[in-house]
Formats: sequence, C-alpha cells, structure tokens
Amino acid sequence: QVPLVESGGGLVQAGGSLRLSCAASGRTFSTYHKGWFRQAPGKEREFVATISWNGIITTYAESVKGRFTISRDNAKNTVHLQMNGLKPEDTAVYYCAAKAGSYSSTYKEYNYWGQGTQVTVSS
Repeated sequence: QVPLVESGGGLVQAGGSLRLSCAASGRTFSTYHKGWFRQAPGKEREFVATISWNGIITTYAESVKGRFTISRDNAKNTVHLQMNGLKPEDTAVYYCAAKAGSYSSTYKEYNYWGQGTQVTVSS
C-alpha cells in the first residue's frame, strides 16, 4: 500500500497555475515533516519545498521561491503545493514525501513516498 497519494498534476501553459495535493493512506503523518520533490527525465530527483510537522518552518528551492507555496492540514492529513507562474522548466513528476526526526530538505532522508503526479508546462 502506497503511504502517500498525490493528485492535481496536469498540462498547463506557461504562466499558469496548478495546486498539488498529497493525502496519507493507511496511516497518519501529522508529526512528520513533509516535502515536495520533482524529477525530470534524465535528471536526478530534486528538492522543491519542505514543511515542518507543525507548519512553522518552510523551505523552498531557489528556482521556485516566490512562485510556489507549500502548506499542510494535519487535521486532514494532507499537504499541498500551490504552483503559480509555472515555467516549462518546472515540467517533471512531482513526488510527495514524509520523514520523522529532524527537519531536512534532502530527499534521501525521506522515508515515505507517493507514486508521483506528472506536471507538464507548455511554452
């Protein structure tokens, strides 16, 4: 059973917006730090945004700062990524992930992953 399930991906024109959602499946992640990561074809998976378990700390990759916003709702066991001003270089599969312990934005430290949702931005 996949612990996290992403939704909200799709095809959008440059300058457009998408809102990604990630729901927990089968367990609660309310005390886990969560993050969004992405992987484009032929490239390594990279950090996009992370949020601490209580929502107080958020961290963004320089490439998305000012355009993307990460948020979470622990009561609903969800995390979201609002993406505005999308660019063709944002095209990738976006993954939601969760980790316990110390806060981190390093994808290799995240233990629980979803299957990903495709985001395609046309120019």
